[in-house]
Amino acid sequence: MRLESRVAIVTGGGSGLGAGIATRFAEEGASLVLADINGDNVEAVASDIRGGQSKAIAVEMDVTDYAAAEDLVSRTVAEYGTVDILVNSAGTSKSMSFLDAKPEEFQHIMKVNLEGTMYCGQHAARVMAAKGYGRIVNIASISGERAGIGRTGYGVSKFAVIGLTKQMALELGPQGVNVNAVGPGPVDTPLTRVGHSDATREAYLDLIPLGRYGTVEEMADAAAYLAGEQAGYVNGHVLFVDGGFVSVGIQKE
Repeated sequence: MRLESRVAIVTGGGSGLGAGIATRFAEEGASLVLADINGDNVEAVASDIRGGQSKAIAVEMDVTDYAAAEDLVSRTVAEYGTVDILVNSAGTSKSMSFLDAKPEEFQHIMKVNLEGTMYCGQHAARVMAAKGYGRIVNIASISGERAGIGRTGYGVSKFAVIGLTKQMALELGPQGVNVNAVGPGPVDTPLTRVGHSDATREAYLDLIPLGRYGTVEEMADAAAYLAGEQAGYVNGHVLFVDGGFVSVGIQKE
């Protein structure tokens, strides 16, 4: 098991990618602290993990609250004695064009996706740097590499997350803390099955060489790799798990 005896915090652990990552980390031997703004959801995921005989506690919290982020890390240390891994998966999205974006909606997305990553990362990294070891995995996106229709808020926030990842890698690497990001492409989830129109799905599939959406399990595999010892010399990297989307240009004659 790649994460045996490690202690991991996963934000956004109450659903979707965060829940999938937490479940995979438990399978790899980690003890978990799952954080989410939806307390019922995150407790349900933690309960499922405990049912598999792994350790998991649930914390209801808002990652945009700096003090709550500090408390999350303190509670983890109190429960398990340390923090080895942090996955910043908490996020939000709303489609908005540049000309029509409302300030409050843009600011909300930036607070959750960027500031939440910053706050949780800062508090966890202080514990990691003090002991000279840690792994931080930020969840970016293909939208942080290539612009897209309606991505003024979400895409810009993920561009910023990629920049923050590189800055964290620079400053924390010498202290034994590796910081990387997973950049998911479109993922097949209940949310995308409802939220992606037929036109959107067709447009994605037309640009993905593998010709399909990814799975939550594939994203979780990438996070587990970056959180483990096999990625000991990987730092400041964005691992796009996207079927080739960001790597290609025109594909038709």
